[in-house]
Amino acid sequence: MSRSDFCQAKRVVVKIGSSLLTDGGRGLNKPAIAGWVKQMAALRQRGVDVVLVSSGSVAEGMVRLKLKARPKTLHELQAAASVGQMGLVRRFEDEFQLHELLAAQVLLTHDDLSDRQRYLNARSTLLTLLQFGVVPVINENDAVATEEIRFGDNDTLGALVANLVEADLLIILTDQTGLFDANPSLNPDAKLISDISVNASLLDEVAGGSISGLGRGGMFTKVRAARLAARSGAATVIVSGKIDNVIPEVFDGAEFGTYLIPNIAPLAARKQWLAGQLQLKGSVTLDDGAVKILKEAGKSLLAVGVKAVNGSFQRGDLVSCLDLQGNEIARGLINYGAEDAVKIAGKASSEFERLLGYADDAELIHRDNLVLV
Repeated sequence: MSRSDFCQAKRVVVKIGSSLLTDGGRGLNKPAIAGWVKQMAALRQRGVDVVLVSSGSVAEGMVRLKLKARPKTLHELQAAASVGQMGLVRRFEDEFQLHELLAAQVLLTHDDLSDRQRYLNARSTLLTLLQFGVVPVINENDAVATEEIRFGDNDTLGALVANLVEADLLIILTDQTGLFDANPSLNPDAKLISDISVNASLLDEVAGGSISGLGRGGMFTKVRAARLAARSGAATVIVSGKIDNVIPEVFDGAEFGTYLIPNIAPLAARKQWLAGQLQLKGSVTLDDGAVKILKEAGKSLLAVGVKAVNGSFQRGDLVSCLDLQGNEIARGLINYGAEDAVKIAGKASSEFERLLGYADDAELIHRDNLVLV
């Protein structure tokens, strides 16, 4: 897909960062929000489905609670999010109503998307809202999320939502012009990267952390988000939200920001879900033969190819598959708990009953429940 093809998109996810929404932490930037809503309304008038992923609840809560720095403790973050969410959602609702559009608040935690049934329920709800012409406004449910279930940043949430609703385009609005080949605050010769493959190794070298300190993300999380979004075929543009009429301009192919080209084959829906899971329960280390079979033949993982087992996981948990150098090459839902996996590691499936006293699946991870990373 080239930029000129963006205008053919039927469904777009727009993610807006905390620094933009809160004017660098000085409270909700109401004129800017009005502008972005007007731009999204323009897409709706063209028949495009729009989903908004909004950061800013914690930052707005900090302003309302008169906090000068982002809270460190989880309960303070949750309190700030609870206070800030009220103002954030009310502002979006008021602005969308000016354009005769309904908005719906949807709060998600990683738990909602890691459970397959809840994932499908969330998908059904969002697709139904879009059928009604409603604009879903999605945020992480910071008020109840814990360190174990939080997404970690709303860039990742935006990508997972793009997978969830099968969006064609993910537009990440930030306070930066785009992605540079060096840190522009340290290197005056840094150049904006216009178009680049989502798999380019250069991205790993240049993506840095959050500059504003208001959000949890930075360019690293935006690159990770683009790679997640690409798994369902979605294109991603990282662009400054301060550009006039930026959302329709990007939609119409304007050369703004950085376009991360999703030049990988889209995964089937179930494997998109697997790829988007962030909470790993353990890992298995594979020999070179098993790594080759997974990468080249797309087959299931057998216990005979496992050299080591790490972590405390149960049957059905998500585990990482590592090569002998410790690099993650796949992840999947394992068919045996950690204690039993240790006993059968390196063994043929014909020995399972003797070693365990029972024999369930012949595969340690079935290929339908495994995705290469």
